Amino acid sequence: MTAPASDRHWIRARRYLEEGNFDAARISLESVLTRHPEDAEAHLRLSDVAWEDDRVRDSARHAHAAARFMSAEPDLIVAVGEALLRAGEVVATRACLEHPALAATRSIPALLHMAGQRSALNENAEALALSDRAIAAGARGPEMHFQRGVHLLFNDRIREAEAELRECVRLDPGFGRAWQELARLRPQTESDNHLAPLEQALGRVAPGSYEHAAIEFARYKELEDLGRYAEAWAALARGNALMYARHRHDPQVTVRLFADLARVCTTQFLHPAAANTDGAQPIFIIGMPRSGTTLLDRVLGNHSQVAAVGELDDFARQMRWCADHRSTLDDTVIARLPGMDFAELGRRYLEQTRWRAGAKPLYTDKLPRNWMVAGLIRKALPGARLLHLVRDPMDVCFSNFRALFADAFAHIYDLEALASHYRVYRRTMAHWHAAMPGQILDVAYADLVADPEGTLRKVLAFCGLDWEPGCTDITRNRSAVSTLSAAQVREPVHTRFVDAWRRYEQHLAPLARALAGGAENPA
Repeated sequence: MTAPASDRHWIRARRYLEEGNFDAARISLESVLTRHPEDAEAHLRLSDVAWEDDRVRDSARHAHAAARFMSAEPDLIVAVGEALLRAGEVVATRACLEHPALAATRSIPALLHMAGQRSALNENAEALALSDRAIAAGARGPEMHFQRGVHLLFNDRIREAEAELRECVRLDPGFGRAWQELARLRPQTESDNHLAPLEQALGRVAPGSYEHAAIEFARYKELEDLGRYAEAWAALARGNALMYARHRHDPQVTVRLFADLARVCTTQFLHPAAANTDGAQPIFIIGMPRSGTTLLDRVLGNHSQVAAVGELDDFARQMRWCADHRSTLDDTVIARLPGMDFAELGRRYLEQTRWRAGAKPLYTDKLPRNWMVAGLIRKALPGARLLHLVRDPMDVCFSNFRALFADAFAHIYDLEALASHYRVYRRTMAHWHAAMPGQILDVAYADLVADPEGTLRKVLAFCGLDWEPGCTDITRNRSAVSTLSAAQVREPVHTRFVDAWRRYEQHLAPLARALAGGAENPA
């Protein structure tokens, strides 16, 4: 039974929630459940309160209860799915998305939230279909065209994506994110580029905004395509400076955090938990962003025994559940590692991801930043394979500096901070190799693009797979790609990006010096 809207506890709970008084809201909501234990909305709000209070497991518990008792109201179902996904309950989220009440809904907010959830689950065809349903229901505006354009791009419908993005900037010429995607779609030429409207767009955005930075990154890409390297660098430097100014970032915090992680993760500590080797097993593809992880994922996805499912956040989600903490890796998590149940972590990860493999015995998880927790992956999932993409330091750092990753990675927008982060990454990977020798295969990006077959044979052997002809032809892999490499991995394997940084060698001299220095005190 659901509590009536006039219930005094509900009235108080809503007021407390509006005020951000979560402790008082929790008490009122628990009073609602005392008399109405099957009130789905009360459980949903308690899930929100638990999340804000850094109680991930309670958040998941209340989200599951909300799912059991929810009505067939589309917006409520979608909100419950969001709460489940936040808490790492992917399978339950998908069950919400398959609810019969959502099959015919014309609620635009519900459809757009569903599309966002499908996209977060790497179900890109389903996300595009929901985007189309939202438009059929009357969704309009620049943001709608942008989102549909991105979904089309991920699904390899490049021409349609370009048309949607063009309509977005026609309606809103200052929509920087759309300009950036247009610049990335293809090489720009003297006779066909967007430089003139990009100049005009600069006058339409708020100075220092994300859209301002996105337009500078778009200008960099197009100027570089035209060989105007001095102007390109100036635009790139401005875009990065704008992005770095949006953050309070202290590289030494990262240095200390990973030094503490290494101190906890000794060889003895990383001894694997009980193995769960029944059923499909994951292949983790890790490394710095822009190191070639998407390329290796596409190549492996051509093998008959491997399902390539792209970037998954599931190990991090289950880390958060097991640590009962909203962050994946911070001081609190490191302090809780000795008491964490790694067998449970591995079991939960497999429960939430194995559906992706279908009938295949192996499936990829190519979230690059899993390098941070590679040892914990090995401890929790002894049956997993770990492949580490290694790329030339200057190439991979420059490739990060020239990318716009929204607000996800503050360190990439400043050369000194980027170099510091790279040194932490290399020290951490060296620690994982030393603490669990032979458990991670380094795969050189330069070898992968210069000798795809020879390199892939070594990878397949490490994964216990036989060679299959045609695996290195990534043009035959038409599955969805939801990364910055979505357009370029449709091309044959090439070496075009090896030593790409050298055209800006003078400007990148501070990066080279910082990478060569390398002395940092983690204390």
